[in-house]
Amino acid sequence: MKGNTVNWDMIESDWTQFEDHVRQKWAKLADVSLALIVGRRDQLSGKLQEAYGITKDQADRQLREFEVTHKDFQPKSQT
Repeated sequence: MKGNTVNWDMIESDWTQFEDHVRQKWAKLADVSLALIVGRRDQLSGKLQEAYGITKDQADRQLREFEVTHKDFQPKSQT
């Protein structure tokens, strides 16, 4: 599936720009949680599980769908 999902290395490098996309998708995530995630997929998965009371598999499924949707994300620093 490589090439069809978002590049998390790029997300980490420009997390503040990508935060808005995450905030729109998962409104229950608090600003404090987003500040702790700083673009790390595993951290985002864990915070989704906590905020929405879902399993790891459910969080990973949601993240995969989100990755496909945002596969063309390009941080401002790389455009």
